[in-house]
Amino acid sequence: MRISRLADQLSGSEIIRIGNAVSEQIRQGATICNLTIGDFDPKLFPIPEGLRDGVMAAYEAGHTNYPPAAGTADLRQAAADFLQNRLGLSYSPNDELLVAGGSRPLIYAAYLALVDPGDRVVYPAPSWNNNHYCHLSSASQVVVPTQPEHNFMPTAAELAPHLAGATLLALCSPLNPTGTVFTKEVLEEICDLVLAENQRRGPDEKPLYILYDQIYWLLTFGDTQHFDPVSLRPALRDYVVYIDGISKCFAATGVRVGYAFGPKLVIDKMKSLLGHIGAWAPKAEQVATAALLPKADEVDDFLTDLKGKLQASLDAAYHGLKDLRSQGYPVDAIAPAGAIYLTAKIDIIGRATASGAVLASTKEITDYLLTEAQLAVVPFSAFGTSAAEPWFRLSVGAESTKSIQAALPRLQAALDKLK
Repeated sequence: MRISRLADQLSGSEIIRIGNAVSEQIRQGATICNLTIGDFDPKLFPIPEGLRDGVMAAYEAGHTNYPPAAGTADLRQAAADFLQNRLGLSYSPNDELLVAGGSRPLIYAAYLALVDPGDRVVYPAPSWNNNHYCHLSSASQVVVPTQPEHNFMPTAAELAPHLAGATLLALCSPLNPTGTVFTKEVLEEICDLVLAENQRRGPDEKPLYILYDQIYWLLTFGDTQHFDPVSLRPALRDYVVYIDGISKCFAATGVRVGYAFGPKLVIDKMKSLLGHIGAWAPKAEQVATAALLPKADEVDDFLTDLKGKLQASLDAAYHGLKDLRSQGYPVDAIAPAGAIYLTAKIDIIGRATASGAVLASTKEITDYLLTEAQLAVVPFSAFGTSAAEPWFRLSVGAESTKSIQAALPRLQAALDKLK
């Protein structure tokens, strides 16, 4: 059998591999604290009642046919108003905003609309899925390693040497997998680099665009603030494509309503691409989302509750790891600032198990923790970093705070068994 070179060289998801291993252990009766998938357990984190009821009512009202390819007019208007009211971003619902079945097809469409085969795409590591989108668009990927002392967020100094001649800079804040965010000063410096690069380019050259994934922007904790490029530097308006939606901020990953907004030229081409692909959000879900977004009090009440529960779980994991560190264990964590993720360090590479097996990479560590501590985590190597770097993503949306607290003594016991 012969298949395309693109398909033949496409690698599978490491997160799915780990998830399958977790599912098999659960099937065999194990109790696992599953901190792998970037999802929510609906029993712990149900979607807003208004959204749930609105979806059911929309189906009962017969909204089962094709939606408009770019999204229903009511939802595009509601999303545009939501962005204007909450971020001060003004985008036309008719020409500069596009709805799709979650954020993934929008990211893919943005890549295809902007990137020609061989074009350079710059993105930080760790980050989610940019390596695969580069492969799918035949881009030349430029991976920029980030550092724990900067909370694994890219700095202007790290990005600057790679932007000359590049087509796309892919950024995300709050960041998957780290749960950390851009500060105002760092994002301003990066924006200024992009503006300077575009000023250097001639009229016949393709500009440098920013793909700004802010799907988690409503999930920030404490005094943390979310910042975005166009709000900081309005001159970037023609060069930024935003990715947004309700999947994370409303715990509605399966509802599949995302939206992108940006310059008309790019959004028009993304509309055409997705029109052929057919990656539309279901019509009933669009109707319900359009009804929910204008209800500011209901949205705020839901977010307050959701963020409080998420922060409790993140803090339980963070303080638990910090307590183990204070006892001399080789673990650490970075304070969570946003999203549903905690960055954890479990530095046991080179240690040996009771059976004598050496933990030579983060894959072996991941497997060991799953078996010995019934704790499932995802290594940063699944997000583009080296398998020799002992950093991991802990995602708290599918487990209770109690379950996370119960896993910490098991982690300690597993660490105690190592030689």
